[in-house]
Amino acid sequence: MSVSLNYADLTPGKATKVTVGDKDVCVVRVNEEVFAVADICSHSEASLSEGEVSGEKIECWLHGAEFDLRTGAALTPPATEALEVFEVKRDGDTVTISKSGR
Repeated sequence: MSVSLNYADLTPGKATKVTVGDKDVCVVRVNEEVFAVADICSHSEASLSEGEVSGEKIECWLHGAEFDLRTGAALTPPATEALEVFEVKRDGDTVTISKSGR
């Protein structure tokens, strides 16, 4: 299962929520790279796509937990569990997000 987006529609430093299969995914363009992680904070049920992006990190708007967009790792409390990371492929102006299996 995958979803395709137009690269130009992804605003640098702003999160976008998409659905891949039955999962909500937070997609973020940082400079020329695109990252995709589970949209739900591993600490609470908050949507990360509503959070603040800073470099390759995203902060949950509810309690301030930060996550690494590249690896999904929880960087600051109160979150301690990593986020699921989704595979991102770019072919010209098309960005495809799919389950990575890791």
